[in-house]
Amino acid sequence: MAYVITELCVGVKDRACVEVCPVDCIHDADDSPQMYINPSECIDCRSCETECPVGAIYSERDVPDKWRQSIAVNMAFFD
Repeated sequence: MAYVITELCVGVKDRACVEVCPVDCIHDADDSPQMYINPSECIDCRSCETECPVGAIYSERDVPDKWRQSIAVNMAFFD
């Protein structure tokens, strides 16, 4: 089960999570509003979750109901 960056990251795009990711699975694009975690590359190490300054990162199973749509948004980024 991968980690997901929720919409709390929108407009913030702090790269602290990228710096601590041991497998470089966190990506963005110049025109993307937030960072995204590639679910096929994520190793569930939690490094990004604890580093995020806005608390935007959750294990997929722990994403709060109000941000559940972030799971689909995250996956769509990599399609």
